[in-house]
Amino acid sequence: MFIKDICTFKIKNVMMDLQTRKLNVIKYLIALKDEKKFREIEATVLENIPLNYKKLTPFTKQELIERAKLSEKDYLAGRFKTQEQLEKESVNW
Repeated sequence: MFIKDICTFKIKNVMMDLQTRKLNVIKYLIALKDEKKFREIEATVLENIPLNYKKLTPFTKQELIERAKLSEKDYLAGRFKTQEQLEKESVNW
């Protein structure tokens, strides 16, 4: 499986930051000669792209202002979670 091949970039006992890991995967893909492995990787990537990805449009200035106003109302009404609450909740994801 291609994941095993990508993992060969991992350096033992060294934690790499996300940017470095991304660059290593890109280097791996550039050097990849196996069409079957590439198709597997490509299929996995395409499966994880949201269907509406290409339909995304930036918010207008007015939309951003309205979202900020709504967020402020929610905050003042106590409708929010702390970082600690979110971290505890995310353990179960």
